[in-house]
Amino acid sequence: MVAFLRDLEKTARQNDSWLCVGLDPDGTVDDVFDFNQRIISATLDLVCCFKVNTAFYEARGPSGLDALIKTVEYIKEFVRVPVIVDAKRADVAHSSKAHAKYVYEIVGGDAVTVSPYMGLDAIEPFIERRNKGVFILCKTSNAGAAEIQNLSCAEPLFQVVARKALEWNLHGNLGIVAGATQGSELKTVRGIVGEGIPLLIPGVGSQGGNLQAAVTSGMNSQGRMGIIAVSRDVIFAPSPHKMATAFRNEINAFRGDIETPTA
Repeated sequence: MVAFLRDLEKTARQNDSWLCVGLDPDGTVDDVFDFNQRIISATLDLVCCFKVNTAFYEARGPSGLDALIKTVEYIKEFVRVPVIVDAKRADVAHSSKAHAKYVYEIVGGDAVTVSPYMGLDAIEPFIERRNKGVFILCKTSNAGAAEIQNLSCAEPLFQVVARKALEWNLHGNLGIVAGATQGSELKTVRGIVGEGIPLLIPGVGSQGGNLQAAVTSGMNSQGRMGIIAVSRDVIFAPSPHKMATAFRNEINAFRGDIETPTA
């Protein structure tokens, strides 16, 4: 099994959790690394992984990039929980090689989000890192997603992307980004990709996604492989620990409602 998926499932079992906390410090945060340390300490036993959106760090310039690298190093050394680098990268092949080096070697991520819209050669440098995870943007959680992702081909474009991901998953390290705000379309994506491919599911909480629908539509039939990503609602809560606990427990309650097929 790919190292990222092995570590993801191990952490999910240990913490009984498919919650991913997004470490996305906005402009109100002064000391980013200190802020992240406090969130990590408060939630480390409640998550299956952490996610860092590079935009919040890159916007701060060199100090932000330093905080990003220190944050991931801290997680890997002291917490040992997988880290998804939400960078949404992909470019012509030689540029993507540089992007892959950045997210995997400089930042130190275990997985990355990528855009599929330049085709396979643009994301191959990420996929070739066989022990790393690669989450392909498919049906995103933003309000304008349908403008492009619902364009009609033989079927809606996001469904074409999901099927392409199956073709490209030669090393077993691909995942899909499918937003909790997308309702029945999340269920459609799960139906296309099957049981074994992880879905990264943003959009619960501040973006308005329904948690129950995200769990029952995005998990596989065993109540696994659906990574529910929550950022602002946890990290800016008066008690991040209490909020993460509430999300983890609610996710697990809805996982219990998923019917496992009988043989």
